[in-house]
Amino acid sequence: MRKDGSPATAAGTAASKLFSCFETKPLVATLLALTLVMLLWNLPPYYQNLLSTTTAAAASAAANLPCSASASASASAASSLAALNSSVPSATPAQVAALKYTTTSATARRSDPNKRIFQAYGNAAALFVLMGAYRGGPATFAVVGLASKPLHVFGKPWYKCEWVSSNGTATRAKAYKMLPDWGYGRVYTVVVVNCTFPDNPNADNSGGKLNLYAYYGQSQRKYEKFEALEEGPGSYNESKYRPPYDYEYLYCGSSLYGNVSADRIREWMAYHAWFFGPKSHFVFHDAGGVSPAVRAALEPWVRAGRATVQDIRDQAAFDGYYYNQFLVVNDCLHRYRHAANWTFFFDVDEYIYLPEGSSLESVLTEFGNYTQFTIEQNPMSSVLCLNDSSRDYSREWGFEKLLFRDSRTGIRRDRKYAIQAKNAFATGVHMSENVAGGALHKTEDRIRYYHYHNSITVPGELCRELLPASAERNVTWYDKRPFVYDDSMRKLAPAIKEFERGAIGNIDTSQLSS
Repeated sequence: MRKDGSPATAAGTAASKLFSCFETKPLVATLLALTLVMLLWNLPPYYQNLLSTTTAAAASAAANLPCSASASASASAASSLAALNSSVPSATPAQVAALKYTTTSATARRSDPNKRIFQAYGNAAALFVLMGAYRGGPATFAVVGLASKPLHVFGKPWYKCEWVSSNGTATRAKAYKMLPDWGYGRVYTVVVVNCTFPDNPNADNSGGKLNLYAYYGQSQRKYEKFEALEEGPGSYNESKYRPPYDYEYLYCGSSLYGNVSADRIREWMAYHAWFFGPKSHFVFHDAGGVSPAVRAALEPWVRAGRATVQDIRDQAAFDGYYYNQFLVVNDCLHRYRHAANWTFFFDVDEYIYLPEGSSLESVLTEFGNYTQFTIEQNPMSSVLCLNDSSRDYSREWGFEKLLFRDSRTGIRRDRKYAIQAKNAFATGVHMSENVAGGALHKTEDRIRYYHYHNSITVPGELCRELLPASAERNVTWYDKRPFVYDDSMRKLAPAIKEFERGAIGNIDTSQLSS
C-alpha cells in the first residue's frame, strides 16, 4: 500500500549529496582557495606566468573528482599555491615594470632557441608633457606641451578632447594638433592641441574639467587620459574674451639662459617700458638665466605691475630646441591670448625702433587689417666704439655707445614680429604659420629693430675695439664686414634714463654686479 510520504528519488539523493558537500570544513577550504586565486589573479604578469600551470592543473583535477574529494583537492591546491607564492622572490617595482613588456614567455624561449626576444626597459620620451591649458574663447581651448618627436615624425598619434561638467555630463570634441617648431625639435617636439566644441561646454557657469585623450597611434585602444584644465563654478567670464583688453601691448620673451648681464637687462627693460607705454606688460621666462643680479634689475618693474617672471627651469628635463623656446612662446601666446591687442616676440638683445615722427599707435593702426607683421633688423656691432677721450664709457648704457651698424644689403636676416593673438592658434620664434588673417612683411620704412648680437652675455665693458673719429664719416671694415656710424639709439638715451628715474626711482647699481 502506497504511503503518503514521498519515496526517496534520484533527485532527493542528489540534493542530499549536494548538502553534504557544503559541510563546514570543506566549504571554508573552498572559499580560502578561491580567495587565494583571486589575489594571485591581480599579481603582476611574472607571478601569473609562474602560477598558470598549477592553477589549471588543480582546476582540471577538481572537475573530475567527487564532491568530497573536490573539496579536499581545493584545499590542497590552495596550500600548493600559497607555498609556491612564498617561494617566489619579491620583485622590485622596476623588475615588475620591465616584466610587463615581456614579448614571450620563458617556455616559448626554451622551446624555440631561434625565437629572438625584444625586451623593453623604461621609456625614452613621454607621450605628452603638459605645460599649460587655456580657454581661448567661449567654445575653444588650447593645450600646450611637448611630445616624443620620433613618435610624431614616424607614427600617427592623435588626440581627443572631453569636457566633464560638474554634474557629470560629458561632451566630446575632435582635437586639431599643430607642431609649430618647424622641425627643430630634438627628443621632444612642441604640440599645441586645439579643442573646439560646438558651443560653450560651461554655458551655465557651473564649472567642469577639460580632459585630453592622447593616443599612441591609430588604434583607439592604447591611450593616456589626463585632466588638462579645470574651471570652478562661477569662474567663466565671457567679457575677458572681447575688447577692451587689459593691455595695448604684451611682450612674450623667449627662454632666458646662461650668464645674462643684469646691466643689459636693466637698459632693455627701461627702454621698452618707455617705448610701449603704461598700457603694456612684459613676460620673462627664467630657464636658468635670471641670476640674483638679473632678478634685482627686474624686481622694481615686477613690483610696479609692469613685468612677470616665470620660472621654467624644470624644462631642462625635456630635451627640446634651444631651451624649449618654441614651447615657451606658444604657452605665452595662449596664456595671454586675450590680454592685449598686440603681442610682440623678440629677444632681450633687440630694441624696437620707430623712425622719427612716427608713433607706435599710428603704425599699428595702419597695420590693423593684418593678423601679424614682421620687423626687419639693423644688425649692430657689440664690439666697436668711437675712441673719444671725452666720454666715460663705463657710465654709458650699451645702446648709448655701440653705434656701428653692419651695412651689408641684399642678404637674408632674421626678422621678429608682432601678432594679434586672438587670431592665432600657434606661433613660432620668427613668425606664425597658424593664424586666421594675413601677414605683412614690407615694414622697414615704418618700424625696425636694432640687434646687438651677443652683447647680453658680455661681462664687463662692451667697448673692446676703439675706432678713430674718422669712422663717424667713413665705412669701417671689421671682421670682413662693412660698418657705418648710426647714433639713432644714442639720441634717445637721455629720455630713457629720465623715464626710468620717474617710473621706479634711482637704481642701486651695486646690486646689478654679477
